[in-house]
Amino acid sequence: MVETDLKGSTMAIFELRQYQVKPGMMNEWVVMMEDEIIPFITSKGMKVSASFRGAEDASVYVWIRSFENEEERTRLSAAVYEDDHWTSVLSPKVGTFLNREASNIQTLIATPGSPLQ
Repeated sequence: MVETDLKGSTMAIFELRQYQVKPGMMNEWVVMMEDEIIPFITSKGMKVSASFRGAEDASVYVWIRSFENEEERTRLSAAVYEDDHWTSVLSPKVGTFLNREASNIQTLIATPGSPLQ
């Protein structure tokens, strides 16, 4: 589905991804995200808008990815998640850090006045 604004222009799509990091692993997780995962996905063309760790809950890690439209999101997701480096190297590591079943991933459409577009 392609989302459009009130004028009919195609709107950017964001993914708000919240993960639960296993106890005592946040520092290592942030290093892995910043040194391995984010560089890998950006090399495939994905844009990372922000990343955060919880200030009050040491298990919370949140990041935001952005895409020009749904077609780009589909294409870039395939480029990342079907790549051998992801499937054989990065994905197995992710499971050692995260409680994957507790992940919360929301697809968002920016409002017309949002600073992020």
